[in-house]
Amino acid sequence: QVQLVESGGGLVQPGGSLRLSCAASGSSYSINLMAWYRQAPGKQRELVARIARGGSTNYADSVKGRFTISRDNAKNTGYLQMNSLKPEDTAVYYCYADIIRPTGYYPYWGQGTQVTVSS
Repeated sequence: QVQLVESGGGLVQPGGSLRLSCAASGSSYSINLMAWYRQAPGKQRELVARIARGGSTNYADSVKGRFTISRDNAKNTGYLQMNSLKPEDTAVYYCYADIIRPTGYYPYWGQGTQVTVSS
């Protein structure tokens, strides 16, 4: 069974940086779209960034210029480089991927990783 495993979250000071990773594990699959979402307490989950297999990207206005989404297709791994972090970036961050299997396309979510920006 395919799983998305996130890592890299934690506590960081305002202005600091974190790099989130999302590693897909399993066999006989490939990944089309990858994306990062976040959900702050009491708020809806929002799209942070997404990247197509070919590398085209989209970002939420709130993170544009500060965050960079990337992927390593050979490793089936996605990344979110987060720079100049602000307290309002505090949220649980979720990796998302469209997994391509012989039977079709399936949505997968990571377990979520907490990012806390605080002095």
